[in-house]
Amino acid sequence: MNSKNVVAATVTTTIVSSLAAALALVAAPASAAPKPPQPTMDKCFGIALKGENDCAAGPGTTCAGTAAADYQGNAWKYVPKGTCETVKTPKGAGSLEPSKS
Repeated sequence: MNSKNVVAATVTTTIVSSLAAALALVAAPASAAPKPPQPTMDKCFGIALKGENDCAAGPGTTCAGTAAADYQGNAWKYVPKGTCETVKTPKGAGSLEPSKS
């Protein structure tokens, strides 16, 4: 192989590798991380809508935004301290502890 062919092959390989890496980043789903602790807020279970929880959505989920159903009893959202049990849903009031619903 002459030097022009070696340079062309190297440039082509570099471009293809860069494009593949860029496509992998675009195709990879964003990881759902828990929201950081909020000292003025309570974790209120059973009030989050599907996919809108702040964390803890039970087995098989990765965390924030992974609640499989509305008002899932083991998924929580942050609410101002002292207000959780006053939040009303079609399944009842919010809870400071997870439930099985």
